[in-house]
Amino acid sequence: MFIDHVTITTKAGKGGDGIVAFRREKYVPLGGPAGGNGGRGGHVIIEAEEGLSTLLEYRYQKNFKAPEGGKGMSKGQYGKDADDIILKVPVGTIIRHQGNVIADLTSHKQQVIVARGGRGGRGNIAFATTKHPAPELAENGEPGQIVELEMELKLLADVGLIGLPSVGKSTIISVISAAKPKIAAYPFTTIRPNLGVASVHDHSFVVADMPGLIEGASQGAGLGIQFLRHIERTRILVHVVDATHADQILSDIALINEELVSYNPDLGLLPQLIVVNKVDVIDAEELASLQRLVPGALFISAATNQGIPELLGEMWKLLEEHPIAAVKPSEVKEYNFTPPSEAFEIQLGPDNVYEVRGEQVEKLMQMTDFAKPQNAKRFARQLRSMGIDDALRAKGLQSGDTVRILDFEFEYVD
Repeated sequence: MFIDHVTITTKAGKGGDGIVAFRREKYVPLGGPAGGNGGRGGHVIIEAEEGLSTLLEYRYQKNFKAPEGGKGMSKGQYGKDADDIILKVPVGTIIRHQGNVIADLTSHKQQVIVARGGRGGRGNIAFATTKHPAPELAENGEPGQIVELEMELKLLADVGLIGLPSVGKSTIISVISAAKPKIAAYPFTTIRPNLGVASVHDHSFVVADMPGLIEGASQGAGLGIQFLRHIERTRILVHVVDATHADQILSDIALINEELVSYNPDLGLLPQLIVVNKVDVIDAEELASLQRLVPGALFISAATNQGIPELLGEMWKLLEEHPIAAVKPSEVKEYNFTPPSEAFEIQLGPDNVYEVRGEQVEKLMQMTDFAKPQNAKRFARQLRSMGIDDALRAKGLQSGDTVRILDFEFEYVD
């Protein structure tokens, strides 16, 4: 099954917790802090893989979670960084987050980190100062990022075979390459793009047989709208028409070109070779008439191999005249995650609880181990430095009132 558009959710690993520990060695009185930091949580990485041609795997499994970092240990030992998870996608996959392009993976093994693992929490060895040589402070690991992604595949091919249904595109690709598409004498036999590798003059190139377009394809008619995106990645187009429909050839060519430009005006700029197929079923007089009607076209019969060597030669000639354009650095976009905003909002709920919301304050809450009194005092200082104390008082908060951050509730003491 061919799948070229999916939505998945990725969750990076939480950082390992730091710990509070002290040196306890014989003959070493007043041993200092020795609690190590936690390890980094695993990243979620997406990597382009040449051998893949569909996003089918991500249709059924939509949630991916990286492992957590190891916890810090005594004697100043750090926790182990977690392994990253790598999701394989076909070359040509575009990744978006909230409508913004994170990356366009156009080469083999190209990678992008889509969800970053949380850093490890610091152990008390990291909080030691000359004023506080034996702190009982430690952090929980930072939460990993949770990111919902949209992935869209646009196949990369040198040549795109286009045309109305049943003009013989699948037969052509089966003749010029080792591809084995389904072929039958009824419209829409091809319901997914077929890729084949053709060879000529000791050179090879990739040919894509696109499912037949019909009038209105750019607005969603037929199967065309699902596959027009793949035509955007081709270097040249081979426009196939049916010799047995002589009275419609020019109007058919115009119809398909109109749909291409309606979908994306740049498609009208691609080099295009007109190929008239099925000439084996018309007589010499009809062929001569067609040659006058469509000057410059190639006349072939994929069923009998007539004109196939010439077709391959013309394809290669056009490809040589239109080399792959260099990708500018600005066109390869990678999303840089911004640090959590310190902005926050305070709402008084119906239960008379003051609820504080905000990326940074919620992150601080998750990284605080309230079992240690010094951690709780540090958290209170952080709230004060962010201006949350003053904002709560401005909202009418008084000593004894309840404040909620995430699922945690505590009594405010002035």
